Amino acid sequence: MKSNQAGQVLAFFAIVIPVVLLPVAAYAVDASIVAGREAGLQAATAQAAETAAQQLNIGAIRSTGALTLDATAVSRVAAQTLIEEEQGARVDSCTVGGTEVTVVTSEPVTLPFSIFIQTVTLHALATARLVAGYDKAS
Repeated sequence: MKSNQAGQVLAFFAIVIPVVLLPVAAYAVDASIVAGREAGLQAATAQAAETAAQQLNIGAIRSTGALTLDATAVSRVAAQTLIEEEQGARVDSCTVGGTEVTVVTSEPVTLPFSIFIQTVTLHALATARLVAGYDKAS
């Protein structure tokens, strides 16, 4: 080994660690944060759809005996439930079709170690259906 080559490995690692390994670590942190927030948004959207599917149209039940949903109450309850579950999220659409409710939500997430983009927008969709009956009397 020649004396002028001593320390080249140290210089190599001094360049490789910041250029290669730190961006990989930053991406891992960003990906885990986005995955966690996405799971939270999906759970909140499902909860909003389930709660909204419980909003019966009492007038229709009394007049026709048919189970239908109150569209204005569905939208209000879905938005309220989503705010309680996931504060940064918003309801993009809330669709009522007979006894079925479909809720579409989105949430912007700021990345802590962003290199190319600062914010990503997550989207979630959940559907719930109102079903007549019960398992057994309490």
